[in-house]
Formats: sequence, C-alpha cells, structure tokens
Amino acid sequence: MLNYFIKSAPIFGLFVLGISSVTFVHAQNFPDKAVTMVVGFPAGGGTDIVARKVATPLSVMWNQPVVIDNKGGAGGTIATTQVARSAANGHTIMMATMGNMAINQHLYNLTTDPAKELSPITNVVGISFVLVARTGLAANNVEELISMAKKKPNELNYSSSGIGGAPHLAVELFGFMTGTSYTHVVYKGSGPSIADLLAGQVDFTMDSLVQVLPLIKSGRLKALAVLGSKRSPLLPQVPTISESGVSGYEFTNWFGLVAPAQTPKPIIQKLFADVSKVLQSAELRSELEKMGADVINNTPEQFGAQIQSDVLKWGEIVHKANVKAQ
Repeated sequence: MLNYFIKSAPIFGLFVLGISSVTFVHAQNFPDKAVTMVVGFPAGGGTDIVARKVATPLSVMWNQPVVIDNKGGAGGTIATTQVARSAANGHTIMMATMGNMAINQHLYNLTTDPAKELSPITNVVGISFVLVARTGLAANNVEELISMAKKKPNELNYSSSGIGGAPHLAVELFGFMTGTSYTHVVYKGSGPSIADLLAGQVDFTMDSLVQVLPLIKSGRLKALAVLGSKRSPLLPQVPTISESGVSGYEFTNWFGLVAPAQTPKPIIQKLFADVSKVLQSAELRSELEKMGADVINNTPEQFGAQIQSDVLKWGEIVHKANVKAQ
C-alpha cells in the first residue's frame, strides 16, 4: 500500500496541480455571466443604496450585469441562508451587514452559521448612525426623549429594519444603558421603516445617515443625536449620544461583501481586487462619504477577523441586555 502511494504521488500531484490550474483559469475569466448581489432588505434602505453604488462600476469593469436581488425578511436571515446555499462560483455574492453576519445568530434559531458558511471578501464601508424622530415629537434631544420614556414606559414606539438588524440593536443598547423601554415596530427593511416614520406612524428610529441625511437636511426628520464616538462632519451641530448624557454609548454599522464558503480562493481574491479598484475611485469615495459611509476596503482575512470579533462582542451585548427575537 505504501509503495502504491509513493508510486502514485507524482500522478496525484499532477491531478491537484490540474485542479488548481483550472480554478486559476476560471478566476481569470470570472465573471463569464451575470453576477447577483443579494441584499437582505427591500430597495431604498442604506444597504441597498451602497450595493447599487458598488454594483454599477463593477458591471462596467466586468462587462457583465451585476443584478441587485432584494431579499427582505427576518432581519436579513432569508438572504443569508439563500447566499450560503448558492453555487460557490462567485456569481452570487451578498452585501451583508453587521446584523446579518454577527448578530442574528444570537437571536434566531438559524440553520445557517453566517460566520462559517460565508466567505468574507471585503468590508466595504463603515456606516454612521443617527437617532432621528418625527418632526412632531415633543422631544428635541436625547435628555428629553429619556425623560418622556421614563414617565411613560413603552408608550414611545420606534421602527427598525427587522429583529436583529442594526437599528433594533442600537435602540436596545440605548434602552439598556438608560433604563428606558420602548415599543418596537418591526419592518422588512429600513425603506418601509423610514416611510412610516415620515408618515408619523412611529416616533423615532436609529438608522444610517446614508438613508436619512437628505431627510434631515430637508427638515422632514429631526436629528437628536449621532451614535458614533464623535460628531459627524455632515451634522456638526448634532451631539453624540455619549455627549448627551449616556456616557460610553457608541454604535456603528458596516456593510461588506461575502460569498458562499466554498468559493475558490482565487475567485475571492479576484472579487477583492476588482471591488478594491472600484472603491479607489475618488468620485465614488466622495459620494459615499457625503452620505455618511466611510470606505474601509480591508482584506478578506482582516474582514474575517472583524466578523469573528463582532460575533463575540454582540453575543455578550445581546445576552446582557436580554434582547429577544419577539
């Protein structure tokens, strides 16, 4: 048996080399058909907006369509499962969020483990979040919002893009740190969540500047605070939540590209290289920054480490704050 293995080793080596060569050629020719970029939320939300900003120049570069597939529902878990089970050839990728990759598994009984069943490509952008309220709400700052909530627990309601999504967790963390409680109104994405906030059906939300900045500037929504560690240059007059009396509060989100776990490494590297070229465009970076999205564009390895870190971080927060998937 040993002699057979020794004699066969050169043939086996050639076989492996042949597979590697084929994979390399496929990566060089990738993509040879349309690429689907799945978004776990309806059109019009922050994830969708950023996905389309990236997809358009990729279509030009590849001379192939990059089709946005909005697959909303269950806080992005439907999309996550779909992509994890897709053919691992690079032609199906997802613009994932921190909620998709690091939070949902602590809230739902998932059949998919996103951190294991999806391969990181690159963290595209870090997203600034802001606390926004309907214009008719009596509270005009964080202190007044907290005061109202303490006088009448659960009377104020807030909208979110779905259970386990970043807006949901942002408010849960806020409530935990301030000893306040609110009624959660769940939507299938940030688009419908913001639409009902504008219509006065809910009182406030915490969501990305990418989506709500134009609404703040037009006076259709009022910004009470930004959620990061420092003020946003896009809203310099708006304080942070930490500045507003909730010391230590900080929340940021990210949107990043992932693929099915068994996608060959050469294809992952080609996706990373091509997306990086797109993100190096000064024009695109400027557009994203003006919306409150800061380009990150880390390597697949760095993004993978970030996801693992966030899985641990948010597991602890979800447990401590006793957040439930109602």
